Amino acid sequence: MRPNIIYLNSHDTGRYVTPYGHSVATPRLQQLAEEGVTFRRAFSASPTCSPSRAALLTGRYPHEVGMLGLSHRGFSLTDRHQHLSHVLRASGYRTALAGLQHVAEDPTELGYDEILPVLSHSAADVAPAAAEFLAAEHEQPFYLEVGFFETHRPYPAPEPMDDSRFLQPPSPMPDSPETREDMAGFLASARRLDDAIGQVLDAVERAGIAGDTLIICTTDHGLAFPNMKCTLSDDGIGVMLVMRGPGGFSGGEVSDALVSQLDLFPTVCEIAGISSPDGLRGRSLRPLMDGSESTVHDAVYAELTYHVDYQPQRCVRTDRFKYIRSFRQLDHRILEHTDAGASKQYLAARGWGDQRQEPEMLFDLLLDPHEARNLVSDPGHAEAMADMRARLDSWMRVTDDPLLRGPVPAPPGANVKGAP
Repeated sequence: MRPNIIYLNSHDTGRYVTPYGHSVATPRLQQLAEEGVTFRRAFSASPTCSPSRAALLTGRYPHEVGMLGLSHRGFSLTDRHQHLSHVLRASGYRTALAGLQHVAEDPTELGYDEILPVLSHSAADVAPAAAEFLAAEHEQPFYLEVGFFETHRPYPAPEPMDDSRFLQPPSPMPDSPETREDMAGFLASARRLDDAIGQVLDAVERAGIAGDTLIICTTDHGLAFPNMKCTLSDDGIGVMLVMRGPGGFSGGEVSDALVSQLDLFPTVCEIAGISSPDGLRGRSLRPLMDGSESTVHDAVYAELTYHVDYQPQRCVRTDRFKYIRSFRQLDHRILEHTDAGASKQYLAARGWGDQRQEPEMLFDLLLDPHEARNLVSDPGHAEAMADMRARLDSWMRVTDDPLLRGPVPAPPGANVKGAP
């Protein structure tokens, strides 16, 4: 019997939830983790919304599928039939969308049999629609994609339990009243997200299908704070990933294997018993569950091309090192690439936007987990530097990265600030 598949996704959450040790009130996510498997070192393929989601749902890198920028700014998939929903639908699954998807301006292009009516993409509206779908009778296995606006900015007003006096802002941020108050808004948003996830989990239990349903819960990239979202740091591409259901995803296990969101497509195909399409870049996570392998990657890759402006960067990350290469040299930060908020305002007023962008960066993640010391010119790391450069060059060639041929223009009519 083919399992049902539920893909729960949030906006801009990174790993700032309880299963990753943060003081964020997400008890339902914690419950899911204690019943499933938590991947401590999962990474997205991009630190921006549409490219990250497109990579996860096609199993290919953003530059391979045309999603070099945001869907609402004029970027789109070159072949929408590569989307997971199309593949599952062709294999006998009933496919449905509840809420946010952020891969296409017109979600009807993406292979959903049904787009559930919702008043908004907020958790309060999306979760009941998903629960109603789960309560119905289903004659065939289903794929349900549930997308929440939370924890995207603007954040809701903090509640009394979100007392900023006793909070710690995200690790890349200075500790100040402004950043603590900003974090209080994130906590309020995360609580709404967690409540909605709980509603979906409860609906699965009421329907009696928990044992036959694979639940995948993740987010697109890091928090919408400075030095996080829209950067190739671990704070930008590091994501929560919790899975529960058939295939060995149970028992409250924790995996420290290096994994990419591109691994989810082949994992779903294997568990659903369908052939993986040609061209997938990830690997199934099943070998990690049955113990036949302790790792599936020795490196993961991520990219940034367009957001509001053109900022082409590529990176490779191994267990020990991170290497980032920039393909447009700037003597300042692109401030528009950080969402408006109190933390951005606080740092920008103190010169944060005047920092130049290094053409190459190498970090020793074991000794420098916050990626603060660039080792590109350190003679003691020349061998690591050569290896990481070679890895990135090889990946760009294998995936036919358009940056190899020079600056990448935006599609005609795209709403972006700059051009190469």
